[in-house]
Amino acid sequence: MRPLMSLRLPLLAVFPLSVLVGCATVKPRPSEPVATTEAVTVAAPGGLAELVPVPVTAVELGTAEMAPTVVATQWVSAGVLEATLRAAEQVTGPASTTGRFWDVVLAPTQMSRSIVQRSLQLVGMRSLRRVSRGVPDDCSGFVRLAYRSAGIDLVAHGFRAGENAVSAIFRRAVDVGSVHHQPPRPGDLVFFRETYDRNRDGRRNDGMTHIGVVEAVDAHGTVTFIHRGGKGVARGRLNLSFPSRHQLEQGGPVVNDYIRPAAKGSRAYLAGELFAAFASPEGL
Repeated sequence: MRPLMSLRLPLLAVFPLSVLVGCATVKPRPSEPVATTEAVTVAAPGGLAELVPVPVTAVELGTAEMAPTVVATQWVSAGVLEATLRAAEQVTGPASTTGRFWDVVLAPTQMSRSIVQRSLQLVGMRSLRRVSRGVPDDCSGFVRLAYRSAGIDLVAHGFRAGENAVSAIFRRAVDVGSVHHQPPRPGDLVFFRETYDRNRDGRRNDGMTHIGVVEAVDAHGTVTFIHRGGKGVARGRLNLSFPSRHQLEQGGPVVNDYIRPAAKGSRAYLAGELFAAFASPEGL
């Protein structure tokens, strides 16, 4: 019988060293329970693994009761994933072990699911007043409603003199170490600066002025986020690989939506151009 080490060497030889190091050093994010119910089915049509749309229980907030929604479909490469998992098990153990690195990679946290589900319930609303009068009818009010579903009050720390709500939320995220510039996860906050002339001096010196919730990230790195814009709660797109491109090519898919309209003496700006940072919900 060949020794155990000799059996593993061929596999480790083709498994990138950088991945092995990553498995040993990445710290998983904690998760928190939420009041939702889900039924998840996984299939693999055409060599892809599909996270099937999940019906969830509506979250009741204030006086409004929203209808159940469906989580958007996400895709990963089944073949690459399976090969990587098998190799990783030689070092980290089976992915089914609670708390392992691969468990965190394969499933979003319950906290983030709750935030995204609540955000989806609000898409299409022209005014947040239909849901709650306890928050402002703007982008900050929208993210506060979304995060309340996970038991998080984004402005519990209060405001400083002259500070807007977006700046206050960003300050809190910085204080707790949640701000990052890595690829975001669903449920993360996304911050933008200079999306309008807040102090009306005709200059781009207004700091943090807009905020939304990340819904998903596609295979090309385009982030879909949900926000309260000028026409109500809607989806927007952001791609940091092509920050100044609205479309990659004429007639192609949109990778960055316009987030600041053109004004006298100023052109319109795209989401990628005015992006500031992401922030994860853990710790907020």
